[in-house]
Amino acid sequence: MTELQSGDVVTLVVKEKLASQYVLTNDEVDVPLNASEVLEELNEHDKVKVFLYADRRGDLAATTAIPTITKDTFGWARVMRMSRHDGAVVDIGTSREVVVPAEDLPQIEDVWPEVGDHLYITLRVDYNGNLFGRLVTEERVMEQFENGEEELFNQNIIARPYRLLPIGTFLLGVDKPYRIFVHETERDAEPRLGQDVSVRIIEVKEDGTLNASMKPRVYERLTEDAEQIFKYLEEVGGQMPFSDKSSPDEIKDMFNISKGSFKRALGTLMKAGRIEQVDGWTKIKH
Repeated sequence: MTELQSGDVVTLVVKEKLASQYVLTNDEVDVPLNASEVLEELNEHDKVKVFLYADRRGDLAATTAIPTITKDTFGWARVMRMSRHDGAVVDIGTSREVVVPAEDLPQIEDVWPEVGDHLYITLRVDYNGNLFGRLVTEERVMEQFENGEEELFNQNIIARPYRLLPIGTFLLGVDKPYRIFVHETERDAEPRLGQDVSVRIIEVKEDGTLNASMKPRVYERLTEDAEQIFKYLEEVGGQMPFSDKSSPDEIKDMFNISKGSFKRALGTLMKAGRIEQVDGWTKIKH
């Protein structure tokens, strides 16, 4: 019979029920399952699917909360906490916390993930039965990525970095696991590991991988005047009583630019889908 190990997802049989827990078995090894874990009462000889882990004493225990990521699969794990000493504590869909060790994270802490980011990992178990997360390798990405289609060209998609290099950023698509590369010349700043970023596809390669840019399209790139106006809008709650109908003196007094520059800046913001004008007011477009 297969030996039971921490990190396994197995189906066991209820051997007996005690005061606060069930005893499960595979006829060779007994494993406790807290009664609070079970939605409906179990009876002796019932079968139940569980996830095995090592408790604080190092003994095997069971939970009915089956993780979304196992020793045989990869998936996105949400970062719950960060520690400079330990690394990233992530959620794999079960009650047990899993750590991606600090030594597996980038050497530069500025690009470490933050709470709410997602890491693409698999589950590993050490010799004591403790669970931890292992970041996906390039080799496994090459085995698992989904080929990009020509229709993706010039489209924006949401992706998350899984590998950070000086030459560029490697990402995986969130909705579909496209393998995406952003050259360092196509980004203004290096993203965090696991951060949600919008990338624009600039090449669909023959091998199905994608090249992308994190820079806005030319018409989306704001001029200095447009940046100034949009920043002002954000500071005053998202709307202002100025529009292309405002007088040159009003515009000069408020923004210290000409009406012509003001109108060009508004045009840039409207073309980029950032603002709209309603009844003489300019508003941030949500």
